[in-house]
Amino acid sequence: MRKDDNISTDVEAIPQFSWIMFLKCFDDLELRQETIDPEYKRVIPKGYRWRDWASETIDGKQKKVFTGDDLIKFVNDDLFPKLASLIGRKEHRQKDIIASIFRELTNRFVNGFVLRKVLNLVNKVGFVSTDEIHTMAHMYEQMLIEMRDAAGTHGEFYTPRPVIQFIVNQINPDLQKSEKVLDPACGTGGFLIESLTHMKAQAGPKSDYSKLMTETIYGIEKKPMPYLLGMMNMLLHEMDKPNIIRKNTLGTPLREISADNQYDVIMTNPPFGGEEEEGISLNLPVGMRTSDTAAAFLLYIMASLKNDGRCAIILPDGLLFATGVITKIKQKLLEEFNLYTIVRLPRSVFEPYTSIATNILFFEKKSAPTKSIWYYQMKVSDRVKSRAKEPKYSKTKPIKYEDFANVEKWFKNKTKNDNAWRVNVKDIKDFNLDSNNPNITTEESILPPSQLVESFIDVRKEMINVFEDIKKIIDKEVPK
Repeated sequence: MRKDDNISTDVEAIPQFSWIMFLKCFDDLELRQETIDPEYKRVIPKGYRWRDWASETIDGKQKKVFTGDDLIKFVNDDLFPKLASLIGRKEHRQKDIIASIFRELTNRFVNGFVLRKVLNLVNKVGFVSTDEIHTMAHMYEQMLIEMRDAAGTHGEFYTPRPVIQFIVNQINPDLQKSEKVLDPACGTGGFLIESLTHMKAQAGPKSDYSKLMTETIYGIEKKPMPYLLGMMNMLLHEMDKPNIIRKNTLGTPLREISADNQYDVIMTNPPFGGEEEEGISLNLPVGMRTSDTAAAFLLYIMASLKNDGRCAIILPDGLLFATGVITKIKQKLLEEFNLYTIVRLPRSVFEPYTSIATNILFFEKKSAPTKSIWYYQMKVSDRVKSRAKEPKYSKTKPIKYEDFANVEKWFKNKTKNDNAWRVNVKDIKDFNLDSNNPNITTEESILPPSQLVESFIDVRKEMINVFEDIKKIIDKEVPK
């Protein structure tokens, strides 16, 4: 693909590969559906199906296909506009999904001969047997990791799978209880895929499996590219009709959230470190209006949980000790929910993509308020060696699921130890949830010189980001 002059990086190539794979996969799914149900009506109209324009053969016979400039012209002027204009009825909601994907997609290929070679290669991939789909799903997951690596500090598409797996295992969504699962900032679908895998093991009769695939897993994603990648990811995990909505979660006024759109389980890693566009905060309750994205997501989740529902959310340190409006949001969390555990992740879990310290907050919607909070300070695994006094996770030494073994064991029977402590809500002042491990003395907590320098650099970077945001606000308000 890099032989095309308009595609030079994985960040550019993988989304292009995704729309091509999406159409091939969808065509195979429709072929399979036709075999099962002779009454099945195709979603993509004739002339625009993969077999009509991309495949060089039909029923084993060679046929004439577009290539070169003719192929680029067909894709840009005919295929994309046609798919973007699809309108579905209730039984054909997939038309709306496809239309929403292709309305905001742009074909980056400018060399039709390169595109033809890619199409011919993808055409050899089958999405018919379970083994073929699983193999492709695994490959696709690896591609998403590579895309995150290529994106560097701009990567917004991936939460480390071990972190997701740990969260899903602790929350334990239950298919037998017909629990509905939501990720309101689902990105490429990491939490959704892991929940699907977790609940598949609970499926018994065929009806259970059908319920899992159609009425259990839900996602919302704001940005078009993660949405496409997430849709592709779900299709490759055999979910033919993914319940992923393309919209801004925070665009929904909280007062409009009713019992019909509440969930038993919510697991997410919402975007943080930024601000929402003007007007979004008006969707939040009076007195709790904030442009802080993470805080706004926390409010949305609190409104979207069913009674006895539970949540795990990844949040930055800053929100734990933030004041002002966010204090009121934390007050609501403690008084109307049971915030029972906070796992303080090692600062380096998301490095080198961000050095912001993060936490996993576990809470449930109960009639009684929070009485006490368990904290667990997770440390970097001993398997990660480092020249510095404190080991760090990195791109070459990422976190693994086995690193959560001690935390998982503790989760089953919470007791105080060197890494775990309990805080009574009565002892929390001004709703500051930033509790440090009392088992670490001041002397022990002093960082070595190299880490002090790193910490200073991180703080300086964060200060620069804040000043850049202030400058943008000033530039908007001051007439040129």
